[in-house]
Amino acid sequence: MNNNTVVARATGSRHFIRVLDKMIALEILKTLGAVLSVIVIVIASRKFISILKMAVTGQLSADTLLHFFGLKVVVVAISLLPVTLFMAILMVLGRMYRDQEMAALASAGVGVGAVYRAIFMVVTPIFFIALWLAMVSAPWAEAQMKQLIHKDAETADIRGVSPGRFSEYSHGDLVVYVQGIGKDKQLQGIFVQDRQHDKLAIITATSGTMKELDDGRYIVLKKGERVQGAPGKADFITEHFDEYAVRIERHPTEVQYEQEAVDSLVLWGSGRLLDMVELQRRFAVPLGIVALAFLAVPLAKMAPRGGVYGNMLLAFLIYFSYENSRKIAHSWILNDKIPVWSGYAAVYIVLLVVGFSLIVRVYGWRWFVTRVKH
Repeated sequence: MNNNTVVARATGSRHFIRVLDKMIALEILKTLGAVLSVIVIVIASRKFISILKMAVTGQLSADTLLHFFGLKVVVVAISLLPVTLFMAILMVLGRMYRDQEMAALASAGVGVGAVYRAIFMVVTPIFFIALWLAMVSAPWAEAQMKQLIHKDAETADIRGVSPGRFSEYSHGDLVVYVQGIGKDKQLQGIFVQDRQHDKLAIITATSGTMKELDDGRYIVLKKGERVQGAPGKADFITEHFDEYAVRIERHPTEVQYEQEAVDSLVLWGSGRLLDMVELQRRFAVPLGIVALAFLAVPLAKMAPRGGVYGNMLLAFLIYFSYENSRKIAHSWILNDKIPVWSGYAAVYIVLLVVGFSLIVRVYGWRWFVTRVKH
């Protein structure tokens, strides 16, 4: 019996990934997926309301609405990774304490070091994935959203007309009114006010259509009348036509990228204060994952009878304190109250100190000193 036990222990020690590691890792990953999905859906639903407002006000077209929303979900999910992993670890360990699984593991000689080992086998790859997402994917998604808004702003004047309402084009220099739109998409009963070339022209036509030609988009009018002149003067020119085209002028502009959309390599090589602060904000995602995961283990043990949700209130208080501390550090750096690279570092040092304090409180000084010596 003893020989078999020794052989089993020797065989088990040669395996890099143990059964306990797999069990805890899989539970954390499943819980992380569920928690992240729920939180992202809740937050993204609130974001979708503001995105719908952008569509209503004309900043976004219906074609790009879902694309923009998908990119927004990516950015939100990346920013929520630290807190969702923090909650997932607390829920998994809390359930294990409630079901006496941790007590059974402790009686078998499994200590906190083995629990940390299992947890950080999940946290380590998530750390590198989050680093890549925060440094590459999030700026890319932000840049894509800026491009979509810019593209829609440039093409807002050429998205078509609606019957029974006045539609402005070319930043108000062209106003179009139609009585109706036929099944063949022919415009019926058209009124046009054209100020695009510093001259006022009033055009009426029985029918017309929107056409995309080589040099731009035109409203092609059929069988109508054009009156041109200056208000207050009598020298009006009246013309009758069978077909007349009015060009919709476009005013191209450059995309204005904010800090969130700038490439991380550009920020790294920049000496500007805003760029350095933005770079630290991106590093906060993977660093927050590690720091909060370190806190979660002793926090889950503090009230094992509380079960899965026993320490959620305290966890939320810690996370909100962490987020507010980051915002305060951000503000102090921008106001030159503290050095650039020390602001965010102080936040994570405080988290580590709190984590060590919780470990000492839970397991005692004697255990902590023994582990440090060994």
